[in-house]
Amino acid sequence: MTKILESLERYYDAVPRVGGARGEDFGPLTLFVQEGAGWPYYARPALGGADASAADVERVLARQRELGIPEAFEWVAETSPTLRAAVEAAGLHVHEHPLMVLDPAAEPLAPHPDVRLLGADDPLLTAAVAVPALAFADPGTARGEAGPAELAVAAADPAVEVRRASLAAKLTAGTTAMAAAVRDGVVLCSGLYNPVGEVAEVVAVGTLPSARRQGLALGVTAALVADALARGAATVFLTAGDEDVARVYSRAGFRRVATALIAEPPERP
Repeated sequence: MTKILESLERYYDAVPRVGGARGEDFGPLTLFVQEGAGWPYYARPALGGADASAADVERVLARQRELGIPEAFEWVAETSPTLRAAVEAAGLHVHEHPLMVLDPAAEPLAPHPDVRLLGADDPLLTAAVAVPALAFADPGTARGEAGPAELAVAAADPAVEVRRASLAAKLTAGTTAMAAAVRDGVVLCSGLYNPVGEVAEVVAVGTLPSARRQGLALGVTAALVADALARGAATVFLTAGDEDVARVYSRAGFRRVATALIAEPPERP
């Protein structure tokens, strides 16, 4: 298990840089700052660094505020066990999420008939970018209200076009891959994986709330896993939103190995 977590630490340090972020050195912490269009990043423990103090966290927070980027930290509890106390002392709230790695002996799931990989020039790419935001705005596994009408509105947002263009460039470069569940021309679920060397992380798998409980997220995940393995990944992992979601991923052969922690400012009443 130690070797897996060490491998994931190297991945966590490398993937933002591959994704177009620069790393700013804060001693025991590294702040990743996106350069150009793309998702904003976070701070995390420096690779091979010492334990961080609340003062170290405060320095990073001040820099995040200066740059106008999210005040966010991400790390693995078992790898950096003292960081939680430091970020909580700095006033941040910590969320726990199951960190899961694909069992190499797991039997692959049968391909889902509605799921396919999307290329950089796919006309459905814009909708596929918009779906996860609707999904994460209504978290959980229960069916929700947002459906195709809400998706059409979300896809028309100019910010989605910026994200689509950034994603298309990464698809072309091979630094990410996307799969989507499509029915009657409507994207109902989508997700990505990001490969670095022999490690790939499945991320941003989200189902349109009105289309939940049809096995679509599992189908998208299975397609991403199959493609990652075909491209040479030796380790495929993901972070589940909660225990219910983790149980879904366990059906695709993922097993919990640790706890991923995300720290953010507490919600204001």
